[in-house]
Amino acid sequence: MTTEYVLRMGDGKRIYLTKEKILSEIEDGSANAADLGEIPDLSADEIDKLAEILMMPGKSVSVEQGMEVPVTHDIGTIRLDGDQGNSGVGIPSSRLVGCMTHERAFGADTMELGHIDYSFKPVKPVVSNECQAMEVCQQNMIIPLFYGAMPNMGLYYTPDGPFENPGDLMKLFKIDKARGSMEHAAEHLTRDMVWVMQKLFASGADGVNFDTTAAAGDADMYGTLRAVEILRTQFPDMYIEVGMAGEMVLGMHGELEYDEVRLAGLWPHEQALLVAKAGANVFGPVCNTNTSKTSAWNLARAVTFIRAAVEASPIPCHVNMGMGVGGIPMLETPPIDAVTRASKAMVEIAGVDGI
Repeated sequence: MTTEYVLRMGDGKRIYLTKEKILSEIEDGSANAADLGEIPDLSADEIDKLAEILMMPGKSVSVEQGMEVPVTHDIGTIRLDGDQGNSGVGIPSSRLVGCMTHERAFGADTMELGHIDYSFKPVKPVVSNECQAMEVCQQNMIIPLFYGAMPNMGLYYTPDGPFENPGDLMKLFKIDKARGSMEHAAEHLTRDMVWVMQKLFASGADGVNFDTTAAAGDADMYGTLRAVEILRTQFPDMYIEVGMAGEMVLGMHGELEYDEVRLAGLWPHEQALLVAKAGANVFGPVCNTNTSKTSAWNLARAVTFIRAAVEASPIPCHVNMGMGVGGIPMLETPPIDAVTRASKAMVEIAGVDGI
């Protein structure tokens, strides 16, 4: 009788695959990443290692002793007091309690404070409250505590912001006007992120996590890189992390450049160089999950992209691992079997510096 192993689909559905099918899925997933990013695919030894990890008995697995890496948390305490649709568990608690719980109960290596809306623009009107919360949390904690938020440049377009929506303009073939709107939004995004973090740094923040960078495309990334550059000049010793939204920067504008490099279409190994150039301490590469593919295919694809980023990056890479990224299923509560296998593969095959 042929032995089958328990795996997952990209949406979390439990499936059963033979060893031969797992190896085939790994090869296909790695080849997809190698073709798109023009990077090396996984070697035969790495494919066998990944298959071994996926076929390990037990519901959860771990890295080999001595290969542990730091684990950083994004979205702050929203994972506790937030709703389930946002990967939270709906436990009513203050952010101070949430931060201390991560430190003293969960054993987090770092933690971050974040607004419930988790974007920089909504923080502006309540920045004094955020500064007070940061100060109180710092007084009660030992581990590094950052401030985290998304650039989320989409909030600067109508109906939420002052600038015309580029999507609407593009549908009318007003391409130049759409690009102008993105450029103006990027300028305001940079200004707001710098202003907010000036306040938070003065209140004791150990650093900042620009989470889900480039979600609104290349102009979003441009505004974030400019903010990193300015903050690094003003605060030479501050920890700055830039985590991405996807494996490729969407060319919504198409012509924006940073350090004479066009941002549209950059893959993780190319993004890392610009993030380091801007002055960040840590780069958070991303590979999105395809829900219609198997976990073997998704994880092989993710490991291939991230391994190339690790090799190219002059700064540490803390890969984004969670719902829908890093080879983990797109599910509100990702299954522990998929999560731990993906994490082990990222450490032992991709060589990431943290998660």
